[in-house]
Amino acid sequence: MKTTRELPWDFLDQYRGTAFAGQWPTLPELLALSALRYPDNACFTVFEPNRRSLSYREALAKVEGAARKLRALGLGRGDKVAVAGKNSPEWAVAYFAVLTAGAVVVPLDYQLSVPELANLVKAGDVVALFVDEEKESDLKAVCPGLKASFSLASGRKGNVLDLDSSGAPAFDKPAEGELAAILFTSGTMGTPKGVMLSHRNLVADCFMAQGNMTIYSTDVFYALLPIHHAYTMLAVFIESVSVGAELVFGKRMVIKQVFKDLKEAKVTMFLGVPLLFNKVLAGILKGVKEKGPIVNAAIYVLMALSLTIKKLTKRNPGKTLFHSVLDKASLASIRICISGGGPLAPKVFRRYQELGIDFVQGYGLTETSPIITLNPTEAFIITSVGKLLPFVEMKILEPDAEGVGEIAVRGPMVMMGYYKMPEETAKVLSPDGWLKTGDLGRIDEDDYVYLEGRAKNLIVTAGGKNVYPEEIENRFQLFDEVEQVLVSGYIEDESTHSEGIEAMLYPNAERFKGIVPSGGGVAESGGVDWESAEERLREIVDEVNLKLLPYQKISKVTVLRERLAETTKKTVKRFAVAKK
Repeated sequence: MKTTRELPWDFLDQYRGTAFAGQWPTLPELLALSALRYPDNACFTVFEPNRRSLSYREALAKVEGAARKLRALGLGRGDKVAVAGKNSPEWAVAYFAVLTAGAVVVPLDYQLSVPELANLVKAGDVVALFVDEEKESDLKAVCPGLKASFSLASGRKGNVLDLDSSGAPAFDKPAEGELAAILFTSGTMGTPKGVMLSHRNLVADCFMAQGNMTIYSTDVFYALLPIHHAYTMLAVFIESVSVGAELVFGKRMVIKQVFKDLKEAKVTMFLGVPLLFNKVLAGILKGVKEKGPIVNAAIYVLMALSLTIKKLTKRNPGKTLFHSVLDKASLASIRICISGGGPLAPKVFRRYQELGIDFVQGYGLTETSPIITLNPTEAFIITSVGKLLPFVEMKILEPDAEGVGEIAVRGPMVMMGYYKMPEETAKVLSPDGWLKTGDLGRIDEDDYVYLEGRAKNLIVTAGGKNVYPEEIENRFQLFDEVEQVLVSGYIEDESTHSEGIEAMLYPNAERFKGIVPSGGGVAESGGVDWESAEERLREIVDEVNLKLLPYQKISKVTVLRERLAETTKKTVKRFAVAKK
């Protein structure tokens, strides 16, 4: 009788020695394995507006065709080839084609300007490029050293799906420990850091994550966030390929379009950032509120009961109880939601669980491929960012009385280092493999991790108390009048250099349009009543302050009339806001 549960990577044993040679397959071997196991499953799909899809068999053929073209041009082992484009089947094929040819893939943020992209091309020693049509000629003009460029434009003759070359040299197959990808963590015009990830890093992390979350070949993943980013690349793109699941590419982070895609594609795995999930939840709760006070109260009672039953019995009554609510929000087919890329307010996490959706929060860094922790769907802790993945070691450096200190991790997912930056690498990566994350947190006896913030963002008050900005920012997530919030320290007293706490807020303009200003007259630019917006945002700060400890309270409020700069994950670029 079998006494141990089967692990997600156990199936690899039957292919080791034939389909691949190492402990883990390389990324090209991973795709080939899924094409062998699930040849007719839908692989890469897009709705534009009609459904267009490649099966695993077809995807592998397209990948190998493009890889042959690269080999015919003399590109292979160690050459750096960039992929810069919008989410699409073409992007996915180009990514795997580069790796299949034996080269190193350099995914770039397509939303960057041409000069910024050119800077990354230079920093990554890129010799060839796959790029969307709009920027192809401009990039070629500013990157004269490229050996070749190829189009990612859908439907254009000669794009990546049409590439092939007979008589090309054999594929230059990499080993699992070799460099697979260079991921840049910044698009600035300075010296960007390129995180070097091996095939082992990415494939091991992919399967390790499945140790805390079960996924199936029947799942449908939704790639909405930019796929060049480590989070989407691993948790959506590589994860779906590893089990032979379907990957549907979203085009725009517009809620109406997102709901349409979710329903049409029958998505089961929905991954996003806190901003997206906050907006989706706000829409759901608004619909509940419109049902009237009695029904509204009854639904909230049922939600609380649903969560209690789920915790006690491991059963999920919410999917049945709230089917009509979820269906209206196009979430009825969703099996699991995963939030990453930033901290999620515990209240938001709780609401999704109450509604019957298995909501998973994770934690990781680009330097860790990126996943370190995931909250198991059947044993989640709302205030935790999850449980350590199998094979991951963690220690807390210089913990305080509450056990909070800088998090350091070690395991097969830790990066090889920063590209051509040995000194920067040595600052964070020890010779024995421990990576200093720069994050503050603690870990309990059951290996659940709790984050407190970034070490470099820490605010130290005049009383010597440590304040973590992210903890305060999370308090604003359920106020849909707030579009952006950034909490930081400011010099409150020059003589003592002591810090106070400032909140910079940008309003959700839609909530304040068409409002008649309290002083009469006409609403200002864009139809927004900024007087009402500022008044309401200051009221919200007062509400938040009531629930904060005395040393955490916000003492300075700035209501912004222009959005703060954001990353492509829709998180505020904290470093872009100078500390006062």
